[in-house]
Amino acid sequence: MNVRRSAAALAAAAVIGAATPALAASPSPTPSVAIPDGLYGTADPTYDGVWRQSLALLAQDTAGVVPADRAVAWLTGQQCANGAYAAFRPDPAKPCDAKLMVDTNSTAAAVQALTALGGHAARTGKAVAWLKSVQNADGGWGYNPGGASDANSTAVVTGALVAAGELPEQVVKGGKSPYDALLMFALPCTGDGAGAFAYQPDKQGKLTANADATAAAVLGALGQPLNASPKKADNAKKGADATASGCAAPTTPEQAARNGARYLSTALAKDHHLVSALPGAENQPDYGNTADAVVALAAAGHTDEATAALRWLEANAPQWAAQSGPAAYAQLVLAAHATGTDPRAFGSTDLVRLLDATGPAPKQTATKKPEASDASDDDGGSATLWVTVGAVVLVVLVAAALFLARARRRQQP
Repeated sequence: MNVRRSAAALAAAAVIGAATPALAASPSPTPSVAIPDGLYGTADPTYDGVWRQSLALLAQDTAGVVPADRAVAWLTGQQCANGAYAAFRPDPAKPCDAKLMVDTNSTAAAVQALTALGGHAARTGKAVAWLKSVQNADGGWGYNPGGASDANSTAVVTGALVAAGELPEQVVKGGKSPYDALLMFALPCTGDGAGAFAYQPDKQGKLTANADATAAAVLGALGQPLNASPKKADNAKKGADATASGCAAPTTPEQAARNGARYLSTALAKDHHLVSALPGAENQPDYGNTADAVVALAAAGHTDEATAALRWLEANAPQWAAQSGPAAYAQLVLAAHATGTDPRAFGSTDLVRLLDATGPAPKQTATKKPEASDASDDDGGSATLWVTVGAVVLVVLVAAALFLARARRRQQP
């Protein structure tokens, strides 16, 4: 999800049936509301408060940072009694009513952040239940409940379901799952944008390739959350080989994801970044969508393409993030994580330190996030540890025995 696409713009996109183009970052105007205590960033939170807070907390957790209690409390305090989240509730003490526009994206992002932090099962359970209750008959979700399904919203909700321990293929409405919905937005292997995903079909049902929607949908089709980890080397090779073999009819989520990854790889091949195209304006680098594409490609096993784009971001994106705020820093942290890169050594930039500085001082920081490992890795690591400890103990015992032997010899007449 592009940080420069506000919640309001997404809602408008759902109405007109096309994704709103990303805009170049610019300094934020003076906020029209007071910035609440515990919230990350200083820009007006009206349209992105919960989204940026969720991304910031998710990125911090991914980087091994324990966020401040009041930062987490701000996010939990935004939840409505029915489990849903709006983009921003200026007065959390006031019950949610019909005038408050709750949305699927804010709710799904909050689920992913709070699930990662742990200890919020009751809240995330209510949020997931609400998301299920507003699922469309085609299996997907629109930005607002009841709105036409779109690729971005369906993908971020799918990630929330996975993060919360749900099986998306079993979350069904009208006989359709989220994976069925994502396939509706997959373009065929012929024509413009072959293999990409569209945000939504237009009024005539035509699908138009959209890089932002493709990055989101690749993650969703792979059943991955926003903080997707690097794909294991053996699986990565299989995924890259399958994609290199060419586009195939998107009849399964896996094939659609491979097609989408292939489209993104081609789009990034020349300059290693995506662009935003506005009518009458010169194309500009699209930093947010490029970061999202890095995560999608890494999750799909395209390590080389993802790493090349990440190197471009290292050289060019820090200034964009400084202008755009915490969600932008979070996107870059997640992109670094997806490629196995330390976000504290993002070129010459420490992304974690800069992200931390946009909100309350964290309870605990870490020099580097420990890499997750599977059970076999843990067993091997434990065995190595015990062998090492045993060797050290043996050396100590031998040294002690030699010392005592020498001491006895000196005491003999």
